[in-house]
Amino acid sequence: MNTVIEVRNVSKTFGKNTNLNRVLDEACMYVGEGEFVSLMGASGSGKSTLLYLIGGLDREFDGSISLCGQEISKLKDSQLSDLRLKNMGFVFQFYNLVMNLNVEDNILLPATINGKKRKDLQKDLDEILELTGLTEKRKAMPNTLSGGQQQRVAVARALLTKPAVILADEPTGNLDSKSTREIMELFRRLNQERGMTILQVTHSEKCAEYGTRTITIDNGKTVG
Repeated sequence: MNTVIEVRNVSKTFGKNTNLNRVLDEACMYVGEGEFVSLMGASGSGKSTLLYLIGGLDREFDGSISLCGQEISKLKDSQLSDLRLKNMGFVFQFYNLVMNLNVEDNILLPATINGKKRKDLQKDLDEILELTGLTEKRKAMPNTLSGGQQQRVAVARALLTKPAVILADEPTGNLDSKSTREIMELFRRLNQERGMTILQVTHSEKCAEYGTRTITIDNGKTVG
């Protein structure tokens, strides 16, 4: 099994001088290709911080993080941006949709910004709309959708570029129980049927059970 994510002795401290908060303390973990890993921990344990470091959204840390064999701390900003666009799909607790764009335009947005032509994406778009159950909503505006439907748009957007890994930060934290179950079942189907590699941050044991393996952060250290 190829390693998609490797975290080695990563530490992260916030604050200055005597007011320091060491959130991560030589954390280590890996995610293999085709795994669905749940990263759990108490509020403030550093699980979201670690996800952001893995995603290259924060580059200030000690230690080493590799994604698809590339150590992100050694990459130039342009190289890291390219790595994110081609290899990472992000899903956050808040859907981050553009409210004046319809469903399919929201899904297409990152790829078209990256220079891809809409006509060349049509087949993939149709497939992803069907996969996420959004075909009949493709022309709908975000404010007409439920929270679960909006999150499915966010998942579809993350999938369009066929990333090596989906990074999900509390993807059901803003949803009711029914929508939570639908999103988690979608993730499990993507993992089992399509071999999608997924790393999700969650505080929910029920959500964690959808994954193939759980890693816990306790006092800044990883366990599992």
